[in-house]
Amino acid sequence: PLVTMAGPHLWLRAEVKPNEHRTALTPEACKELLALGFQITVEKSTDPSTARCYNDQSYADVGCTLAEPHTWPNAPKDAMILGLKELPEDGMALEHTHIYFGHCYKTQGGWKELLHRFHKGSGTLLDMEFLTDDTGRRVAAFGYMAGFAGSFVGLDMWCHQKISPNETYPAIKPYPNEEELIAYAKGRLQQAAAANGGKLPKLLVMGALGRCGTGACDFAVKAGIPEANLLRWDMAETKAGGPFDAILDADVFVNCIYLSKPIPPFVSEAMLSSDTRRLTVVCDVSCDTSNPHNPIPFANKSTTFDEPAYKVTPPVGPPLDIITIDHLPTLLPKESSDRYCADLLPSIKELPKMDSNPVWQRAIALFQKKLGEATA
Repeated sequence: PLVTMAGPHLWLRAEVKPNEHRTALTPEACKELLALGFQITVEKSTDPSTARCYNDQSYADVGCTLAEPHTWPNAPKDAMILGLKELPEDGMALEHTHIYFGHCYKTQGGWKELLHRFHKGSGTLLDMEFLTDDTGRRVAAFGYMAGFAGSFVGLDMWCHQKISPNETYPAIKPYPNEEELIAYAKGRLQQAAAANGGKLPKLLVMGALGRCGTGACDFAVKAGIPEANLLRWDMAETKAGGPFDAILDADVFVNCIYLSKPIPPFVSEAMLSSDTRRLTVVCDVSCDTSNPHNPIPFANKSTTFDEPAYKVTPPVGPPLDIITIDHLPTLLPKESSDRYCADLLPSIKELPKMDSNPVWQRAIALFQKKLGEATA
């Protein structure tokens, strides 16, 4: 009889980030991988605040093995632990190969501590943010849905300011699908415009030509923002270098740029103190809050789905609501997961050949480089 080597063992962990409902592997993708000889263990996702958008049974139905939540530390050493957002910050040594968004390669807060945990356990991080093709483009990204959701939250915050100016903006709950989100947004914009002398808001999207900015602009158009009210800014508009007074003339500013090097700020806190400023909402989709080169210096702390914004009150002019939610795509968890997983799957299928596959080889080399910097 032919002896076939067992394929890689993937262990899909339950998330610990509150309100995170996305998944890196859909049941449909698992079905394809199982047929290729992969072993797949899926941790049950039972906590309502982190429940996956696909239920446990849908994984069992395609042949995955179910495990209790958060048992991955005891998984076989050759299992690759797959997730999206951060691991529990318990300082535990990390012995496995982990595939997720580590957020520790751009010297973000806590980057050294996390890499030291991998060092201590001789584990490996294959960071999803840095899985790139031969041209340097990311093989899979949530950027489009982040922009789409960020545009919604930014516009909805403006609606809230007009409709219920004295109330705190409520917690945000995920939507079952895009149709419901758009229908809700259209109604809110009509109601808010009525309270604003019939005028819809002006939206400035920074990085409008990228994946994220395209998502932000697409949402605005679908929600009924006319093209005349939509300012699509990208490299051409910003080549002179910031700050930019034009940002103050928009009602809502959505920042979608991918920060790769230091740049002058787009807008400074001092500029906000102006009685002619229209700007009252900043949605920073890029969320470089702990990055020393953050181009929106006053967007310097993170917000959440439970508390979506914080206020900045300049000496002159109206207060501003600042939104810095770092996992916006979970607003539409199913669409986001389906889209992301479809892009990621070809690379996951290459894991048996990771020793020669350029996508994974680059990820390993980058990890080793960053580990060296953290332990130097």
